[in-house]
Amino acid sequence: MKRFFVFILFLNLFLFSASASLVYKSSATASYYAEAFHGKKTSNGERFNMYSLTCAHKMLPFNTVLKVTNLRNGKTVQVRVNDRGPFVGTREIDLSKAAAVQLGMIGTGTAQVRLEILKLGSYTKQSVVTAKKACAKSGIKYYQVSMANETESDDTLIVESDRIAKIKSVKRNPGELWDIQVASFKSHDNALSYAKKVKKSGFKNVVIQKTSASYRVSLREVLSSEVNSTVDKLSSKGYIDIYVRKRK
Repeated sequence: MKRFFVFILFLNLFLFSASASLVYKSSATASYYAEAFHGKKTSNGERFNMYSLTCAHKMLPFNTVLKVTNLRNGKTVQVRVNDRGPFVGTREIDLSKAAAVQLGMIGTGTAQVRLEILKLGSYTKQSVVTAKKACAKSGIKYYQVSMANETESDDTLIVESDRIAKIKSVKRNPGELWDIQVASFKSHDNALSYAKKVKKSGFKNVVIQKTSASYRVSLREVLSSEVNSTVDKLSSKGYIDIYVRKRK
């Protein structure tokens, strides 16, 4: 009987920890920085240590703890935000060398990853000011994230990018069909695994579309009248890297 109650206790703790995370980006590009910055000051005033499990992000508050999953090999690592960046192209996060080693991405330099927020840091003045400067430098709009699924102010969005808002603002003619892409992979096996996950989330007509450079996981032939509601449903389940294309 005692063992049973211990099991229930650990089960509850596991379920709580699982539900306490929030998918921030279902697919994003990660890079890493190392020797050239080792020992230099980070944006929050700490010294960068490439052997510590930390990261740079343009807008998430300092001391946010993220679970990063390499979508190619399934390896994971937990990192803490203590710096701003990256400022290269469409890269979402810069990892310390130690974190990159754990993800198995040293050889490739970059990797497609999933980002989950395990603990959201505080929106201190220092955090907000540095984030707004970083976003301005990168040409993106600053917004804040809520773990409570509630909009706190005009600057607070619930893990919903500007791209999603633009998608929903597009006027679509009745009767048109659209494909909604939720992820893209270089590996067919990874695309297939992700497609199965999307299906388990309750979505229909999930297909893998092959292009010259990648395999797209998409919802196929969505009616114009259903695009926005489908986008909302995808966003609520953590699928936010969404692209909508009109069927030819």
